[in-house]
Amino acid sequence: MSNNKKFLGYVGTYTKGESKGIYSFSLDTDSETITNVKVAAELDNPTYLAVSQDNQFVYSVIKEGDLGGVASYSVNNQTGELTALNSQLAEGAPPCHVSVGRGNHNVFTSNYHKGSVESFLINKDGSLNPVSSTVKHEGSGPDPRQEKPHTHYAAFTPDEKYVTAVELGADKLFTYTVNANGELHEVNRLDFKPGSGPRHLVFHPNNLFAYIMTEFSSEVVLLRYNSDNGSFEILQTISTIPSDFSENNQGSAIHISSDGKFIYAGNRGHNSITVFNVHQESGELTFIEHTSTEGNWPRDFALDPSENYLVASNQESSNLVLFKRDTSSGKLSLLQSDITVPDPVCVKFLNV
Repeated sequence: MSNNKKFLGYVGTYTKGESKGIYSFSLDTDSETITNVKVAAELDNPTYLAVSQDNQFVYSVIKEGDLGGVASYSVNNQTGELTALNSQLAEGAPPCHVSVGRGNHNVFTSNYHKGSVESFLINKDGSLNPVSSTVKHEGSGPDPRQEKPHTHYAAFTPDEKYVTAVELGADKLFTYTVNANGELHEVNRLDFKPGSGPRHLVFHPNNLFAYIMTEFSSEVVLLRYNSDNGSFEILQTISTIPSDFSENNQGSAIHISSDGKFIYAGNRGHNSITVFNVHQESGELTFIEHTSTEGNWPRDFALDPSENYLVASNQESSNLVLFKRDTSSGKLSLLQSDITVPDPVCVKFLNV
């Protein structure tokens, strides 16, 4: 939006209940409230979204009958309305994650059910070409939910030399190169603690470190990144939940502040966001606090473009929650928790 006191955001959802598809909302930083929640595009199960760097396009996971894939939309930057461009679909379950490169040349999807990564080239009008490359993972883990590969994340490294793919089902991180034709080729892989279930990844802005959120062991794993060969090395593992919490918890999203000083990690079950301080030389994390998400099953969250606020999505209680963020301490304070969005999964803001 042209007025920087208001930021436009989107919510991807499950449409198994009352949801109609992708929702848009406005974050008003003057009143410190979220307003104007409305349907931006009607489609089935747009559970994860990616916004192009230039804000012209949104890419969404989509389900159509027995088909699943990825859809492209053009963005009205004033109203938030999304206009469908095209979609690329295949037999079987839809992906669970989608990402887009900075130059708007490549889209990558991760398929939990198929254990695969797919690469798509983008046309100049934002529409998607048919799949360029499909990589199917192999392996399993000791957890009952690791009976086969379950790919949960794939995206470029910040230098865009490689594509990283987080494999929850086999406890691995894969690194690929991608050529001009969109073809993926494996160059490295890293093994995690068996049964930990790595889920999502975020890079430190210095491009030296990365952080993995694990779903089953509820941990953040600090990695050193080697841009010369796309390899990673584990440096630290730290829990996201209290040591005396014995109920079911599943780690969800992980994000980092743009100054690289704070990591935020979501806990489904403990229903909280854990805040960590980042040591700027070693990359190591120190626990700061747990903050309740004022709802059930926080699937995702996002820092707004000013990074003075954080918006979390509680999937099972169908509410968004707005927090004020102290940029010096990293701590979160509750502003609003009664924002209704049915079955929310993913939160994204337009870039500023």
